[in-house]
Amino acid sequence: MHLIYENIIKNLVLLWTGNYKGLDQGSGEYELSATVWDAIGEATAAGGGTIPTAFGTRPPDISKDRTACTADTWSFWLLYLGPILLHKKFTRRVYYNHFINFVKLIHLCLQFEYTKDNIATIRTGFAQWVTEYEKLYYQYSPERLSTCPLTIHALLHIADGIVAAGPIWAYWAFPMERFCGRLQPCIKSRRFPFASIDGHVVAMAQLSIIKVKHTVDLRLGPPKLEIPNGAFKHPSYPTCVLLPPRRISNPLAPGLARKISVCLSTRFNRSMAVIKKYFDPDSVEQWAKVQRLDGGDRMLASSLMNVQSDDQRDATYVRYVLLVDANARYARMAQRFEPVSFYGQLQNIFVVKLPAASELELESETTLILAAVRKCEIEFKNDLDMHYYWRDGPVEVVDVSSIQCLVGRIKTTDKKHWVVIDRSGNLARPYYDPDD
Repeated sequence: MHLIYENIIKNLVLLWTGNYKGLDQGSGEYELSATVWDAIGEATAAGGGTIPTAFGTRPPDISKDRTACTADTWSFWLLYLGPILLHKKFTRRVYYNHFINFVKLIHLCLQFEYTKDNIATIRTGFAQWVTEYEKLYYQYSPERLSTCPLTIHALLHIADGIVAAGPIWAYWAFPMERFCGRLQPCIKSRRFPFASIDGHVVAMAQLSIIKVKHTVDLRLGPPKLEIPNGAFKHPSYPTCVLLPPRRISNPLAPGLARKISVCLSTRFNRSMAVIKKYFDPDSVEQWAKVQRLDGGDRMLASSLMNVQSDDQRDATYVRYVLLVDANARYARMAQRFEPVSFYGQLQNIFVVKLPAASELELESETTLILAAVRKCEIEFKNDLDMHYYWRDGPVEVVDVSSIQCLVGRIKTTDKKHWVVIDRSGNLARPYYDPDD
């Protein structure tokens, strides 16, 4: 995939900015003005503060310093930022549509597994994209032959590579580059660098064999704890853990107390009067962070964490899933719940303890972990399932298990909308069994 991130996308940028091998745009209209490209670069750099660190390094201003862009940087820009920032920037929409078709094909190539239909789509899709590329940029002119380097032709063989070798993620260059990065510090001799590398590789191989043969953990340094010291974990919530700082909410803001009561009333299907008998707002604990276990994201509560500083990257916006009655508009139809994804800012994380109560059908003391989320009022989404909004909605209290992952945000260049960047894809969507 490096031929895409290190060659094709860079060449497209050079074409759009009028810097490709001394060529003008010929009979086309694909060049962007310097003002437009500067605005795209500025918006790219500004997005670093609202895109969590978990998404990768902070994106640079690509209009001023493209040398700082690695393959990983270009990958993120191509898949998530480019479709947003290039929208309505070309004089003719055909160039933007051509770029979006490219992005869709890359997303398809990055799937963990493929069907025969997927491979057929990749094969025909890249063939059509290359044909359109030749029409838009090569323009069938011998003087413009330099717009068709070997990397453009290589796109036609991606489907064959998948058939022959399997999914692209299994053999792309990123792991090898990281391995090379690990080898560089082991070079101790400028005169005999390869001897140093050989010794390091042999030692690592020996340690790996010992680890497998004797089933021992040879990790050096203090063990990395999945659950850090001072964290709170409850058996009822096996998928997440709460992290400090912690605060006893005494007294809890009346508005938040009421929203928790409404959540409990809905959960137990009891009136607010019954809930108030057992819910004590003064005993509620607040935590600053929630960590999804098994490699999940760490999400911050905005009420306890400072996310306003210039060097801070916002990790408070999340995707959460609620069960919504699909027949809510039809009073005579039976309820039919379906999982629906929402986006919002995580503002509070609560630990609520309820005593044993027959009215609530609780046989023993019960601990609930709840979260207050300010909902993003989504207005529309584009062809890549990117969600646009311009205002925040009300705060709602949900069970913390419904919060799935971090999301990023970036403002459009006209400053009118925020766009949610959700990199989790369909594979990260929870499965709902209506019989469970």
